Amino acid sequence: MLTTIFTPTYNRAHLLHVLYESLCKQTCKDFEWIVIDDGSTDHTREVMESFLQEHKLDIRYIYQENQGKHRAINKAVELAKGELFFIVDSDDYLVPDAVEWIHSEYDKIKDQKVFAGLSGLCIDLKGEKIGGGMHFEKIDTDCVTFRFKMQIPGDMSEVYRTEVMREYPFPDIEGEKFCPEALIWNRIASKYKLRYMYKGIKVVKYWPDGLSANITRHRHHSPLSSMMFYSELHQFDIPFLQKVKSAINFWRFTSWSLKGKATEMKMWDLYTPICLPLGLVYHLIDNR
Repeated sequence: MLTTIFTPTYNRAHLLHVLYESLCKQTCKDFEWIVIDDGSTDHTREVMESFLQEHKLDIRYIYQENQGKHRAINKAVELAKGELFFIVDSDDYLVPDAVEWIHSEYDKIKDQKVFAGLSGLCIDLKGEKIGGGMHFEKIDTDCVTFRFKMQIPGDMSEVYRTEVMREYPFPDIEGEKFCPEALIWNRIASKYKLRYMYKGIKVVKYWPDGLSANITRHRHHSPLSSMMFYSELHQFDIPFLQKVKSAINFWRFTSWSLKGKATEMKMWDLYTPICLPLGLVYHLIDNR
């Protein structure tokens, strides 16, 4: 099969049916669906077993003790049979022709190894691009250039080659259950491009108890991953303002018992005298 659709889930039993129904309605069924349950305490297992009993999709359901989304991604990448790997969260769903469109567009670039994959749009319930921004037809570039140099806002819906995902696994840091996904997307950007297309393929709704809504808390609880993300972003050739923001956020999410890591992560530079105090102010505000 060409595509592995992967869904990490945690206590989303009440939402999974929406995603499941959207997968059943796909105009192309050449995909498998891997669901990794990251320690749910609701009736997620029962919901998934009911889907399995219907035999409408090629589904693999795996339960694990709560370890964090990034570890679930690593496990799913290991298990994936598809040439492409598409992360669709349990509170998202796909438009009916999403898989068909992915396969059609991927066929145009599959022999060009410079491409790590392709990307459509994340859209809201009204079909509008999340985050707005300029309309474009096709852009071939890496995600750092796309986001910071071309300054195109909003969430995109990336589909990566599975072999590239295996080349760049998420770091497994003991005691931390969160790692910014952009850490890996930026690492991939140092070697590969994506083909960006203005086509809505994934419908996204942000819930109050989701990762996005609680991102500041998660970053503080996983300081090494957060520091790693901002230090690596800081090293990219990005606009001055973004360099300043990345430096401030590095210090904002630093656990001060780990401040010795700053030298190791190359964060002592000309930005430090200004960005460290500002980061400390934000750090204190966050932890009030």
